[in-house]
Amino acid sequence: MKRVALYSALLAALLASPLHATETGVGRSITGLQASSYSGLIPPTPGLTWQYGYAYYDGSISASKQVPIAGGGAALGLKAEFQLATFTGLYIWKTQPSSWNFASMMTLPFAYVDANVNARLGSFNTSRSSHVLAPYDLFFAPVIASHHFSQTQHISFSLYLYAPTGDYKDGRLANASLNTWTFSPTVGYTALFDQGSLEWSATTAVDFYTKDKATDYQNGAVYRLDTLLVKRFPSGWGLGAVGGWIYQLEDDTGPIADQLNGFKGHSLGVGPMVNYLKKWQGGQAEFSFRWLHEFDVTNRLKGNPAMLSATITL
Repeated sequence: MKRVALYSALLAALLASPLHATETGVGRSITGLQASSYSGLIPPTPGLTWQYGYAYYDGSISASKQVPIAGGGAALGLKAEFQLATFTGLYIWKTQPSSWNFASMMTLPFAYVDANVNARLGSFNTSRSSHVLAPYDLFFAPVIASHHFSQTQHISFSLYLYAPTGDYKDGRLANASLNTWTFSPTVGYTALFDQGSLEWSATTAVDFYTKDKATDYQNGAVYRLDTLLVKRFPSGWGLGAVGGWIYQLEDDTGPIADQLNGFKGHSLGVGPMVNYLKKWQGGQAEFSFRWLHEFDVTNRLKGNPAMLSATITL
């Protein structure tokens, strides 16, 4: 049962992708990657479990479009590749039997960022490409509370926090940190059908950012909604679809953001999802892969995000 909660913890950890809210054209959230299996469900089985995840995103903005850059300044056109590996620890609290269960989680992420621009503007015009491989911003949730309406309907409430602990350098095109704190109040919901073999889960949240003091850039609050539908079969395979919507609620502010009229963005994305579960005596492993196509994108990178996750229970 603990692997159920790990899906939610891992997918939430992948929110901490190496991007800026609208600095660099994206945010901590990538379209559709926050859709989490069993996002509303923390099971009652107590204990500590670990999980690994990997996310990949390659996106770009037209060369005719100015983009605020993470290390300061702006650029004409941006092409960026992001890879994020996450190691997540989840502890499910021991509680008395009730309709509530609780957990805490922490993620140690490592990021590879490669960024290229056609022309750098402002005082950083000599930098046209950059890459970095380094630890990324630490991410944790002190409390995840899950309420069970029934055996088939569940809801969760949590506050995820991202700390600016990663590798950041003022003026560098590619950075493995946002150089901001981010607070994300989150609600997850899970409904199970067909004796639990058919799952629908949704996650909604708002990301609030502190100011990047190095660049005097304030990212606006970003709303996101992510959902998935998956059918699991006795063979161990599961097939489904995943989608995401990101909509920035506020303009960005600061000298560069003001020049770009607030650089307010949004995006939509949909794609397929496949799972495979392998059991053996004393343990099991489950793998999940998703791929999405982004469309209706404004003031954000546009690409095809993908994610692979693995859960091993012994």
